[in-house]
Amino acid sequence: MVDGKRYGLDALVGESLRAFAIPMTTKFRGTTVREGALIRGRAGWGEFSPFPEYGPRECARWLASALESAGSGWPAPVRDRVPVNITVPAVDPEHARKIVSASRCRTAKVKVAERGQPDSADIGRVEAVRDALGPDGKIRIDANGAWDAGQARRMLRQLARYGLEYAEQPCATLEEMAELRRHVSVPLAADESVRRAEDPMRVRAAGAADIVVLKVQPLGGVRAALRIAEDCGLPVVVSSAVDTSVGLAAGVALAAALPDLPYACGLATMSLLRGDVTADPLTESAGELPVRRPPVDLTALARWEADPVPWRERAEAAARYL
Repeated sequence: MVDGKRYGLDALVGESLRAFAIPMTTKFRGTTVREGALIRGRAGWGEFSPFPEYGPRECARWLASALESAGSGWPAPVRDRVPVNITVPAVDPEHARKIVSASRCRTAKVKVAERGQPDSADIGRVEAVRDALGPDGKIRIDANGAWDAGQARRMLRQLARYGLEYAEQPCATLEEMAELRRHVSVPLAADESVRRAEDPMRVRAAGAADIVVLKVQPLGGVRAALRIAEDCGLPVVVSSAVDTSVGLAAGVALAAALPDLPYACGLATMSLLRGDVTADPLTESAGELPVRRPPVDLTALARWEADPVPWRERAEAAARYL
């Protein structure tokens, strides 16, 4: 077992760890309730919310991120606001149009390749988003690795007419991504190939992507993500893992600390949750998020509080791999 005092794990098994379960407004990545835990340290609160299917070794990065946020905080920012995209789940075209129209974001990230939906649903959704944004707005799509190379090639050729900024993780493997990249004009972004890889640097070596999507929790914290951004040498998009405002603040800290920020960030995801653990959530305004760290509000947290015991156990299991 890793020394608890060294990693702040004594706090995990005490009263500091608080669990939450917040319903989502729309099913997202097969999830209808976002669950996780918050850890309090001398620097503030950190979020530990790995998805249910992740094992202890993979959860260790998420735990490292939470401990960084709670224990040491983040590097100094070089900007005070970050541009963001609106996220459009795998909803019908009319719903997609309303989501975009209600936002002042000029970039939209559209989920595609939802299990059980036909290709025509993706095309209709992207078309509706283009209509809502107008010709000058930017559209990016995210398939979460659900297409094989052949299907990805067919779909990207059809969707290219809507002016895609890039396609995020169209295929699951680096080999498929590299093969696809040779046959389509749409730039490709790697997400799962970075955050779930033992060696995130393989993306560039494989020639599998034009852009990397970095998420703080899965990469082990803001500083770890900054190192990956520097080492990979590719343009970066900072995105969320559907966090509460506690986790989003870490994503904002990463975006604020990057020397260059050429793309809108995927951090405007509070609209996917029916509540938050703060009294002043990190929500977008005029297509931007402020660089700030809203404190946990114990009254707000109490509304969504869940049994902390399973989360203490997950944290303790993950700590063995720190």
